[in-house]
Amino acid sequence: MYYMRMRLFIYGTLAVVLASAWFGFAGPVAGKDIKVTDPKKEEEWRKKLGESEFCVLRQKGTERAFTGKYWNSHEKGTYICKGCGKALFRSDSKYDSGSGWPSFFTPIDSGQLSFVTDTSMGMTRIEVNCRHCGGHLGHVFDDGPQPTGKRYCINSLSLDFVPDPK
Repeated sequence: MYYMRMRLFIYGTLAVVLASAWFGFAGPVAGKDIKVTDPKKEEEWRKKLGESEFCVLRQKGTERAFTGKYWNSHEKGTYICKGCGKALFRSDSKYDSGSGWPSFFTPIDSGQLSFVTDTSMGMTRIEVNCRHCGGHLGHVFDDGPQPTGKRYCINSLSLDFVPDPK
């Protein structure tokens, strides 16, 4: 009986995680306040961002895996914060993690990012935010390639891209 209940619990948990990843935005997540250098009011953010971008950057949502604009992009250039335009990642640190989100092994300057422990979705992760505007970018994990061993798993909706000059 114990094993049957345990199996049901595990399968149920797995189903919830997979369903939320497959069927869209995870939605708002309660988190700690982040001190930002460019505070804006909610109305200003709603005017500046589309509905999906607002959900990710301001309400800590996430886009579905393998649907974002940049997850499979191989252009050379710089990925910037969609909220404020600060340069965050270079294309030469981008790699295919198989996760379905743009993944980087290092930021341009980690001082441009802030990190918060995120215990939503039944797991503990490290949330990555833009230090300048406070926008939610994604999460960082310790399963990336060398030289850093990090995987910055970032939502395409939180990024814009500036190609290198030809």
